[in-house]
Amino acid sequence: MAHNAQQDDVVVTRDNIHHLLNNDNKVKVAVVDTDGVLRGKVMHKDKFLQIIDDGFGFCSVVFGWDILDKLYSTDVEFGGDDCQYPDLLAKVDLNSYRRIPWERNIPFFFLYLVHPTTNEPLYCCPRTCLKQAVDDLKGIGFTALSGVEFEFFCFKESASSVVEKGHTNLSPLTVGMCGYSLLRPSQNQDFYYNAFDWLKEFKVDMESWHTETGPGVFEAAIAYREAQESGDRATLFKTSMKQIALQHGFLASFMAKPYQDMPGCSGHMHFSLKNKDGKNAFAIWDEAVDQSHIPNMSITMVRFLAGVLHGLPSILAILAPTINSYKRLVENYWAPVCVSWGIENRLGAVRVIVPPTSSKNAARLEMRVSGADINPHLAMAAVLKCGYWGIKSKQDLPVEAMVGSVQPMGQRLPRTLQEAVVAMEAEGSVARTVLGDAFVNHYAKTRHHEWNQWQNAVTDYERRRYMELV
Repeated sequence: MAHNAQQDDVVVTRDNIHHLLNNDNKVKVAVVDTDGVLRGKVMHKDKFLQIIDDGFGFCSVVFGWDILDKLYSTDVEFGGDDCQYPDLLAKVDLNSYRRIPWERNIPFFFLYLVHPTTNEPLYCCPRTCLKQAVDDLKGIGFTALSGVEFEFFCFKESASSVVEKGHTNLSPLTVGMCGYSLLRPSQNQDFYYNAFDWLKEFKVDMESWHTETGPGVFEAAIAYREAQESGDRATLFKTSMKQIALQHGFLASFMAKPYQDMPGCSGHMHFSLKNKDGKNAFAIWDEAVDQSHIPNMSITMVRFLAGVLHGLPSILAILAPTINSYKRLVENYWAPVCVSWGIENRLGAVRVIVPPTSSKNAARLEMRVSGADINPHLAMAAVLKCGYWGIKSKQDLPVEAMVGSVQPMGQRLPRTLQEAVVAMEAEGSVARTVLGDAFVNHYAKTRHHEWNQWQNAVTDYERRRYMELV
């Protein structure tokens, strides 16, 4: 089925792009919006080839509306009563070339967005934010690597049937609490193996995937890569899995907490740095240079971790970007609620994985706060920028490591999206320091809008609780 089974070996340049697209008549392109949704179009090949040097206009409304295409009620630059919605300049990222096996092998390219008046990289473009974080670390001699694990629910539904049912009483793809089951995937074998094979052809390789605990729940680990590529793959994974599910007659959801009485869906992110010698900078290779006060953790790892922990409360609105995110971050459901960390401890906000439970090459940090509803580009950028700041400013750890199952004693993370936004936009917040005022001001306004929509909503809970008795 693959048009080009060796996509990983293809280096796309302006010199060979005509040859690569020789047998095509159309190309798909997309940007990533604030919520991590792909917004794009199909272009005629001739038009695409005309714009690969200078770019083309892309309506700025993609940063002026929310996940449901409702214009922001807050005063963002590309929205509001006085906005005329000018075009942004979209630039093709030739390095992102791949073909979509389940869409007749149509070529696909990501876009970067450029500000229309300053001609500078757009401060709110998620791919730009991640690129800047990666470049910052390169500037001090490190290559950032990352990988993401997503949990998600699958339902025997379509977009239409979900609406008809009022988003309630949905039929799960499988029944029961069947983590790591070898029986449940056989009930949907075509989907299970097609997804694995097609995503590999699409350059979004899964290292593994399996059923998780819950009705119709799966977990997939996306292969570990350099962070920029990892961000692209994580974002593509979410849209791709939804498309593949639809082709097999059901619906996949990355909502953080669909059910009150079940665990939510995580989007755990793993991070490490490679030094100029190609070695894992989180591991201790020379005790005279790398040894910190914590066994098996290099000084670089400790400072990176310290930056992440100091910044965690103020970047939470990125790691938990929706109203629903905070229904997952509650006690007793394997989700962290405090600024905390531990070595091989899954109860903390950050899990440190170092020898002897891993090899030196595999030493890494796992961010366990983030849910499946993240925008991967922004979430990775926020963590990497905090880690970079921790290294540069030589931060000390704000809390001691958790030991065993002892509950963390660190700062309680914001309990709602509203609290998280207040922490983010506070004067002098770590988020402002590492992400910049322009981004924070824009992003905070988008989350204020999200909170306003929730505040104005009348829910089933309210009708059940108050309609008869008040």
